Amino acid sequence: MPAPMSSPPPVSTIAPRAVFVTRETDYELLIARHATRDQARFFLETRGQRIEDVEARHHRFHAALASARGAVPGHWRQALVKRADLDRFLFARDDVVVPVGQDGLVANVAKYLDGQPVIGVNPAPDLHDGVLVRIAVDKLARLLPASAARDAAIERRTMVQATLDGGETLTALNEIFVGHRSHQSARYRIEAHGMTEDHSSSGLIVASGTGATGWARSIAQATHIDQPLGLEERAVGYWVREPFPSIVTATQMRAGKVTDVPLLITSRMNDGGVIFADGIEQDFIAFDWGRRVHVSPAPRCLHLVIG
Repeated sequence: MPAPMSSPPPVSTIAPRAVFVTRETDYELLIARHATRDQARFFLETRGQRIEDVEARHHRFHAALASARGAVPGHWRQALVKRADLDRFLFARDDVVVPVGQDGLVANVAKYLDGQPVIGVNPAPDLHDGVLVRIAVDKLARLLPASAARDAAIERRTMVQATLDGGETLTALNEIFVGHRSHQSARYRIEAHGMTEDHSSSGLIVASGTGATGWARSIAQATHIDQPLGLEERAVGYWVREPFPSIVTATQMRAGKVTDVPLLITSRMNDGGVIFADGIEQDFIAFDWGRRVHVSPAPRCLHLVIG
């Protein structure tokens, strides 16, 4: 008797969803602060600026956003989420995520994703560098279906993860900062590759290949310590800011690369120690005396569509 044929896996009948991610324009922030356009105009004019210039950029952005949303296939679903609401938004596995704006939007959304393709759209190529938002609006109509079908070319960009001894985690596309919340010296013990040092410094950052072109690059240039990192390399680098030598602190471990074995940092700060990701200081985790954190490449990466 022939064996029964197995049934094919069910095919999803739910259309893909394009999730557009934006932040407030400068014009919207001015109106929120000053309540009316006239008051915002007066504020700018007293400083030799024109609200018409800010307003023109606002209208230009929303025209680009409207064009981007108009490129979505008619049978698809759509959602629009502001940067401030990302921590309350539930992304689905079949989403295609479309940040429209500055490069920082991609970093803002990356930590909430798990493999969804990200198409960064640059609404003003003459204003934004477009390192991460590199796609022109007129390319979206082709890239959206290709991304949903996982046929678009992507970069699997390594991210950074900090895991504290209490179980809290922080994930960043660019870098994790460990230090003091003020201008006081950060005191901590650092362990990597069998070496251990006590530090007094302005803190340290642990950056991915993406972040190595930003804050980490400025530290590397100031210290003349080069630490090459590939964008998709399963490694992160650390850079110490202004380490101070003394009878109890050293400066040999100023920079290095972390791969399979995490970087271990132990706080020696009675209060004011913090850890935060991608420059968002208000979302810090306290890092006071005795707390330990392991920093390493994150288990998931950003799937950035490159065209």
